[in-house]
Amino acid sequence: MFKRRTCLFVLEMELLIYEISTIKGNSKPVINKAIYDINLDSLMIILQISLCAFFVYSQRNYQSVTYMKQILVLLSVLILTSSFFSANAQIKNSEEEAMLRSWIKTIGSDEFGGRMPMTEYEPKTIQYLADQMESLGLEPAFNGSYFQKVGMISTTTRPEGNKFTLKGKKKGTLEFENDIIIWTARAEEKVSVPAAEFVFCGFGIDAPEYGWNDFDGIDVKGKIVIAMVNDPGYYDPSLFRGKNMTYYGRWTYKLEQAEKLGAAGCVVLHNTEAASYGWHVCVNGHLTGNLALYDENTRNSGALAMKGWLAEEGARKIFLAAGKDFDEAIAAAKKPGFKPMPLNVKTDIKLNVDYETSETCNVAGVLPGTDLKDEVVVFNGHWDHFGYGKPDESGDEIYNGAADNASGIANVLMLAKKFQDMPNRPRRSLLFMSVTSEESGLFGSQYYCEHPAFDMSKTTTIINFDCVAPAPLTHDVVVLGGGESSLDELVVTSAAAQGRYVVFDNDNSDGWFFRSDHYNFVKKGVPALVIENGNDLVDPTRPNKYPQSDWYHKPSDEYKEDWDLSGTVANLNMMFSVGLSVANSDKIPQWNSTSSNHR
Repeated sequence: MFKRRTCLFVLEMELLIYEISTIKGNSKPVINKAIYDINLDSLMIILQISLCAFFVYSQRNYQSVTYMKQILVLLSVLILTSSFFSANAQIKNSEEEAMLRSWIKTIGSDEFGGRMPMTEYEPKTIQYLADQMESLGLEPAFNGSYFQKVGMISTTTRPEGNKFTLKGKKKGTLEFENDIIIWTARAEEKVSVPAAEFVFCGFGIDAPEYGWNDFDGIDVKGKIVIAMVNDPGYYDPSLFRGKNMTYYGRWTYKLEQAEKLGAAGCVVLHNTEAASYGWHVCVNGHLTGNLALYDENTRNSGALAMKGWLAEEGARKIFLAAGKDFDEAIAAAKKPGFKPMPLNVKTDIKLNVDYETSETCNVAGVLPGTDLKDEVVVFNGHWDHFGYGKPDESGDEIYNGAADNASGIANVLMLAKKFQDMPNRPRRSLLFMSVTSEESGLFGSQYYCEHPAFDMSKTTTIINFDCVAPAPLTHDVVVLGGGESSLDELVVTSAAAQGRYVVFDNDNSDGWFFRSDHYNFVKKGVPALVIENGNDLVDPTRPNKYPQSDWYHKPSDEYKEDWDLSGTVANLNMMFSVGLSVANSDKIPQWNSTSSNHR
């Protein structure tokens, strides 16, 4: 009988909650902004009232009028109490939104000059962040310092005579910029590799889990690898993950793999559709100021002598010199069983290099945990942007980066405050970090993952914030690359508590999942969580006045007082809930065994 009463009670409670939170004739729950931040004390009181109601229920006959009156009174108190705490939460949300706005406005102001690393504005930026972390009560993350120094090198590279001479069955010439764009990460004024041979290695992929090896049976040491952009799935949906590109499709992977195998150089064969951008992007992005991590002990002598992009016209010239059919080779490379092709075409790598070495800094603070303090949950938002650049039509030349990524930094700082304000510390430590040089190639996070404050095996989760404001409130929560780890369950639960639903955005045809700092953690096996702004507006009459296409990587990325941060605050509080769950759980998140990110 008791079990029957229990089931009836739970069912009636669920129906009541659903009726309160649902608009008549609308299947979507009412979204009350106030419930986004009901604190733990409030939640405990509500639960205690619920337990009182349950106790009365268990002692009374279900048909009793007296019982029904008692239950109704208690439920009324519950609703009123919830409303009281919701009002308090609304006030708290308003205060937190004001703090978010203040941080974004300050960090994204002209005073910080667009936050370009290794310029006069870096010391001001990183000191401000360190001061904020200290004022929030965070401990320095790096041996008593909030700063982690990151060695960098910037190179501008030209081939001797602005060309490469080809020697094979026929002779030919690759023209710099038109046919090929190259650079190096070595700290050498002259880089030379005589008679380096070109080899065509399909997509330049070695992926055992997909039964694919473009290097099967060939030694590429001392040679120049030609590798197609993207992966086989782009051309055949039955291969890899179809159009949903894997990391094997990224041009950075192909350079990494060629270096790992001892190649002298690697050039990625460009295709506008497969790359999702034109040849001009390759040229403009690498003509000058190519950044890389710098090791002062080796002077990067182990790096590829030559990295680059190869235009299709340039590739055709190489195949013509080899006496081989370019189109046949490309068609063969798209099919399983492809074998790499020595082309017997050589060139002398002779590069003139202007380089400059410098240091930039990651900034991080720690909130130590308790019984699991050696394990850590990481919250990150990169601090860098583009500084001064090409003026827009109004003459503005400062790329402020208010949305990208002062908004991400502000979210990290706000989470630090929320966790610090809790009466009890979480079990695991929390690392609040703002890395450098994301825009130029994720170098700050790469360096951190190679020199972590907490061992990577003890790093349980990375929650990354990038371009998170402005954002109107939406019914949906969009998880970038979601559906692949046990973190998803926590997101679904936290979203449901806000009356929202989750959409997993795992269409990675543009490679977006690989283009922010979380991915360096993913490469080390750490589960990642990245939230994108939703699309299903709570108030369709108030769309985002500042869509990303209007400001992304432009001087117009400036803070505006009429930014809508209702969605930003909602997502932040949801990430707080997820982070708290991870920090206190007996189990740590794991990639699903079927995920391409599983290590």
